[in-house]
Amino acid sequence: MRIGEVADKAGVSVRALRYYEEQDLLQARRSPGGQRHYPDTAVSRVRLIQQLYAAGLSSRVVRQVLPCVDSGEASPALLEQLVAERVRIDERITDLLAVRDRLDDVIAITRNPGSDCCHVR
Repeated sequence: MRIGEVADKAGVSVRALRYYEEQDLLQARRSPGGQRHYPDTAVSRVRLIQQLYAAGLSSRVVRQVLPCVDSGEASPALLEQLVAERVRIDERITDLLAVRDRLDDVIAITRNPGSDCCHVR
């Protein structure tokens, strides 16, 4: 697959794909003319990279995780780091749920300002 096709299917920019290559997160072979060609698995790999970034993992951690995804194996040190990342993500989810609840309260109050609805926590 060419770079534009991968970008379109994965919903990212061509620039993002080039960055992933620079960070050794994604590999492409080059044609004799220098064009990038990605394997069919590139779209799912890019989506995984995006999810890991969205969860707050750094490029360094993502670079360490990707081989584990492929092999199903991780060193004890990396496994410990992944557990810590998961705990951090769980804490972030808890915080986000609390913010959502507060927004629900604000929405309810502003939609019905004359009511006794007030769930200030």
